[in-house]
Amino acid sequence: MDDIPRDSNKDSIWLLESNIDDTTGEALGFTMEKLLKQGAKDVFFTPIFMKKNRPAYQLSILCKEDQVNNMESIIFQNTTTIGIRKVKMNRTILERQKRRINTIYGPVQVKICKFKDREYIYPEYEEIKRICNETGLDFQRIYNEIKKQ
Repeated sequence: MDDIPRDSNKDSIWLLESNIDDTTGEALGFTMEKLLKQGAKDVFFTPIFMKKNRPAYQLSILCKEDQVNNMESIIFQNTTTIGIRKVKMNRTILERQKRRINTIYGPVQVKICKFKDREYIYPEYEEIKRICNETGLDFQRIYNEIKKQ
């Protein structure tokens, strides 16, 4: 039985992973920035322990198939890794759209996602940050007020 709502879409995405134990934090941060600028859907690090109990990080990247070669180049050029694992994954994603809505703080960019007969509003981080800096109000207050719109 397929529980997937009609308002969602199915597609595929690639997960690239590498365990890295001898690259500086600065190089890892730089690599993350480059990967995101080049279109990675997500980039994250997970603390791990490798052989001989060495602390390390697992670098994980989500990207589309046509981005895999570029992502691998960025990883090999900017870290000390000597190998990258790749897995193609199927995923279900909700229908979504970006929209500007009017709020008591002025127009704000939000992401609107639909699931079955429900609609969810997610304010964009940079918008919340901007309003907080302009008003001096706290993040949670602004975020929650905009979600109620």
